[in-house]
Amino acid sequence: MRTYPKNSPEAAARLVALTLIADGVAHAREVEAWQSTRMARALGLPTDRAQALLQQLCEDLLASENRQWGRACHLDDSTLDSVLDEVDDPLLRERVLQAAIEVAEADGHLSDSESRLLARAAQRWGVHPVVLMPGTPLARAA
Repeated sequence: MRTYPKNSPEAAARLVALTLIADGVAHAREVEAWQSTRMARALGLPTDRAQALLQQLCEDLLASENRQWGRACHLDDSTLDSVLDEVDDPLLRERVLQAAIEVAEADGHLSDSESRLLARAAQRWGVHPVVLMPGTPLARAA
């Protein structure tokens, strides 16, 4: 898995891209949310880089020895933690989670793998808990 500079737009956007492909299905509405100008702007990623970054992520996953393929692609915990640790700015973490939630919710369904990824990020980053129950709307817990 390639590395990106800490808190770079690429490091942040890769986490959102992981959410896009977490369940093995990139629904058209999720792709639209991923490609939205607003999402890219919030993460500092030029909109023309979004597709290239997603392709690089898929290439990295295909080349990974630690992948487990079933219906969805799952990173092992160590690799996922390394990717999560590339974003350590609290405000950027919040933006990443907001964008990832937007992408995950775009198709109207939160899969188990999307939920696990978002929960792992929130736990690793010490962010306020997020209610991530498949089949229910996402909402911040008080």
